[in-house]
Amino acid sequence: METQQVGVVRVTPWWARIVIGVVVLGLLFFLLGRADLLPGIPNPFEETTHDRTGPVVLKSIQDMNRFEGASGNFQVVVDLDKDAKFLPDAVRGKRTLYVGAGSVDAYVDLGKVADGAVTVSDNRRTASIRLPHAALERASLDPKHSYVVSQQRGLFDRIGDFFSGNPGNLQQLNELAATKIQTAAKQTELAQRAETNTRTMLTRMLTSLGFTKVTVAFGPAPKATGPSASLSGSATPSASGSGKS
Repeated sequence: METQQVGVVRVTPWWARIVIGVVVLGLLFFLLGRADLLPGIPNPFEETTHDRTGPVVLKSIQDMNRFEGASGNFQVVVDLDKDAKFLPDAVRGKRTLYVGAGSVDAYVDLGKVADGAVTVSDNRRTASIRLPHAALERASLDPKHSYVVSQQRGLFDRIGDFFSGNPGNLQQLNELAATKIQTAAKQTELAQRAETNTRTMLTRMLTSLGFTKVTVAFGPAPKATGPSASLSGSATPSASGSGKS
């Protein structure tokens, strides 16, 4: 006796069809919005940024008597490698390549001019000025041009950065980059350039006021030295001749 199999037709529930339709429609809107194919229709998946920063608080004001004579721009690639002594890098370790860009200003502090460091002749034609040596400001990093190039982290470090409020320890990288830039600035001619520009500025300013000779020196005044003992103790040669008569 032959038996016939009756095909079973499964009908998708109405609620499932609604869910599928909404998902497909949302995906379609997302793709069209990303491709900018819906002019005039806002993209519902577009991210917006809201700035909720509070007001800026003025902490202090400091009077400055400095002449910024020169400024140097620097860039350093920080290669920071942290590892555990008895653990492989895949488990515990972090290596970060960070590009730090910043500047260092060189200045002459005109507020530290000593008493008597400025002398003017009676006819106001000659002026002499002695200033302190130029100094360097602290390095200032440029956050717009400082960035992490690459970072390799172990498993434990990834977990720690996930729960940390400062992933990648950017503060340490910034401090290390600023320290290296500051050290490099001391080895350049930045301070000498500031003194040269300060001398030029003062010479032009005093010349425009009628001075014909302007001398600008830097550093402490040389100590006055008395006459040497050989000069003070030397006898005046006799006027009488030593020849035989």
